[in-house]
Amino acid sequence: MLSNPESIVARLKSFQATVRSLLIDARATADLHAVSRDSSADTIYAIDAVVEPALVAFCQDWAKETPLVLIAEGLEGPDGKEVESLAFPFGSRAEDATIRVIVDPIDGTRGIMYDKRPAWALAGVAPNKGANTRLRDIEVAVMTELPTSKMGQADVLWAIKGGGAHGERVDLRTGAAEPLPLRPSRADDLRHGFGMVVDFFPGTKVLAAEAMEHVAAGLLGPADVSKALVFADQYISTGGQFYEAIVGHDRFNADLRPLFYRVQNQPEGLCCHPYDCATLLVAEEAGVVVTDGLGRPLDGPLDTTTGLSWALFANDALRARVEPLLTGFLRGKGVG
Repeated sequence: MLSNPESIVARLKSFQATVRSLLIDARATADLHAVSRDSSADTIYAIDAVVEPALVAFCQDWAKETPLVLIAEGLEGPDGKEVESLAFPFGSRAEDATIRVIVDPIDGTRGIMYDKRPAWALAGVAPNKGANTRLRDIEVAVMTELPTSKMGQADVLWAIKGGGAHGERVDLRTGAAEPLPLRPSRADDLRHGFGMVVDFFPGTKVLAAEAMEHVAAGLLGPADVSKALVFADQYISTGGQFYEAIVGHDRFNADLRPLFYRVQNQPEGLCCHPYDCATLLVAEEAGVVVTDGLGRPLDGPLDTTTGLSWALFANDALRARVEPLLTGFLRGKGVG
């Protein structure tokens, strides 16, 4: 177990507030949607590069008290080559670290860099179990909303394992915060609610549409195109998608891209990775059910490259109705 998890929450909230400020300030001077470089996990845009030095400085400072291993996208090792983890203090051994910290400083880059939609800063902390450390070992997680230019407030959510999830809404002008209720939907179907399967990018859109049509037909019967009974919202941010379920906006969502690549006999393309799911703990502590899309609890190694499929359900009753339809569709495609 982590010692003093409350202090870890405070430290992560402070760092993510710094990321939020950096992005707000960078809007005036940077071409945030310019491509900086490509990493093994995703494209690195100029907006991502803004926060990289702050992340390294944050870990250097924290490591003065607690040796740690940082897992994040686009890190550079001592030889200048890309690595997905770094031990702090610099020059220390990963096996001597006390904790592992998995971070996505900006989850939802594509939305925020065009000032369309908030992104999220994500972080999870687990006791160091070496390369065997996994998402389900995370004991503290914090997520902070990175606002668009017209927003005057931004949300912060956090959880300590076994202690429930908590949230606050911060006034960006004054810094004052007020409690934010976290209430996942209690609805046991999708009627007049948001439910969707991810189809962010070309390549898996057909299968995603088929999966959602199968689920909707199983719950509601033949589609009545004169009515809109289930709504879709393609929020290009895993943290943002988790948030929408945590606060009660969305009832069901699934990102099944790795499974869809398998169905199509394709190499694994761009998809969700463990660092995108760094705040899984917040969702589950709030009461959201998150699986691997095939009925097992979502899990994975703490890295930036392993492809993850997931499905979330606002509550157990909804899961009981939707999951058999979803897994049945996948079995029909030869997966499961």
